[in-house]
Amino acid sequence: TTMAEDSNPMREMFIEKLVLNISVGESGDRVTRAGKVLQQLTEQEPCYSRARYTVRTFGIRRNEKIATYVTVRGEKAKDIISKGLAVKEFELRRRNFSAAGNWGFGISEHIDLGLKYDPNAGIYGMDF
Repeated sequence: TTMAEDSNPMREMFIEKLVLNISVGESGDRVTRAGKVLQQLTEQEPCYSRARYTVRTFGIRRNEKIATYVTVRGEKAKDIISKGLAVKEFELRRRNFSAAGNWGFGISEHIDLGLKYDPNAGIYGMDF
């Protein structure tokens, strides 16, 4: 590598934000409990996503809350990403990275992040 490559600020990696998403696929109590899981993890108030249109085979109606997400920035984002990567054993596949320089992955159980299992809440997977 040449000196110009090393000093190029555009080659530096940084974390702008982390979006955690739990898509439940149905409205009501399960979405609310998934939101509580995100609040427990991030200590922030989660937002709720609504269905774009009615899909009868899935049993969802338009504008029904079906998912919850939260955006985290700064040091807290780094901490949560390192917990999530530890679940994945710090290995990601090539398809986890986009051409725009973004990357993401999913985990199947939120209790792997070190949260206590709550029988009332159940187990949720989430996207990073």
